[in-house]
Amino acid sequence: MENNKFQKKEPIWTRDFILISIASLFVTLGFQMLLPVLPVFSARIGGSDAWAGLVVGIFTISAVIMRPVSGMLLDSRGRRGVFIIGLIVFLICVVAYNWTSTILSLLIIRFIHGFGWGASSTASSTVASDIVPKSRLAEGMGYFGLTSTLAMAIAPALGLGLLSSYGFNMVFSVSAGFVFICILISLLIKYHKPEVFQKSDSDVLSGNIKDRIFEKTAITPATVIFFITMTYGAIVSFIALYAEQRQVENIGLFFTVYAIALLISRPYFGRMTDKKGTYFAVIPGIVFVITAMLVLYFADSLTVFLIAGCIYGIGFGAVQPALQAMSVSKVGHSRRGAANATFFLGFDLGIGAGAIIWGIIADIFGYQLIYLLSIIPAVVGVLVYVKTIKNPK
Repeated sequence: MENNKFQKKEPIWTRDFILISIASLFVTLGFQMLLPVLPVFSARIGGSDAWAGLVVGIFTISAVIMRPVSGMLLDSRGRRGVFIIGLIVFLICVVAYNWTSTILSLLIIRFIHGFGWGASSTASSTVASDIVPKSRLAEGMGYFGLTSTLAMAIAPALGLGLLSSYGFNMVFSVSAGFVFICILISLLIKYHKPEVFQKSDSDVLSGNIKDRIFEKTAITPATVIFFITMTYGAIVSFIALYAEQRQVENIGLFFTVYAIALLISRPYFGRMTDKKGTYFAVIPGIVFVITAMLVLYFADSLTVFLIAGCIYGIGFGAVQPALQAMSVSKVGHSRRGAANATFFLGFDLGIGAGAIIWGIIADIFGYQLIYLLSIIPAVVGVLVYVKTIKNPK
């Protein structure tokens, strides 16, 4: 009986799902390898800790601006164009970093870069959610998220390693190469065309613009992920500088351990979400995130940093796919773009707000305190979720 039930499951690993997953892997490799490197690059060309936070924050601001616009375009114009144009903008900006020599020029290019990332990442997630069967949505999006996990396992350590051995230009060149591969793969994908694409432009573009670019059912998960990713803003912006201050070497391994924990956590909690509901993934996941930030506050050796990375990976791997599935589970294909855009709006805004706030705090009080204070938004995330969720099922 169980065997027959298993055989009736709709397949996840189709040709197009594999292609979009590989494409996502390469663009995320290009993105993630820059994250620990750019704050160091900012410091090398004369920026303070606050400027380093702003380098991350301003990128997020433009990505946040682009998310709802790209969501509307995905639903009204189709997936292919938004995805490919976003990737091309991303590629041009990465190449431009090679000629950046001042903080002002870095901020300008980083701001434009955010538009490319906002469009391409929203599009790739929307394409994936189109392909995954609705009955296995959380599980499928959990698997899709493993491409980001694998990139996190490789890219930050790769970026820091290339920086140490060859310098910044090599980091930017390799990142650009990864994005170019993604563009080639994106041309092979057969994109889903919801019915709304067949309607006239006047039908598609009519109505309240707020309703077209934001999806109401995704507001709660977007709000919760905003508070959770504020903690990630502290990690991605300052973990390398914090470890250097603590005289801890090889901190790139933090991201490797974090990614391995994600690799295990995502599919497990994805299946649990499909069976029992988001409550059983989100609450324990946030508890793990809070614990990890507390461990980071006391970290004074590579071992303790790696323990924190493992705990954080388990927590984030539980929370993110569950909340993303919650965002898109109650909407049709014609609103998947808006739902993903709303969710990632909260995701990016949390990282950006966190990076800017923690940068100011680090300038005044040092790096250690930011990991204690970052527990506060995580706790707020729990309270928002518990207050707004109507049914744990």
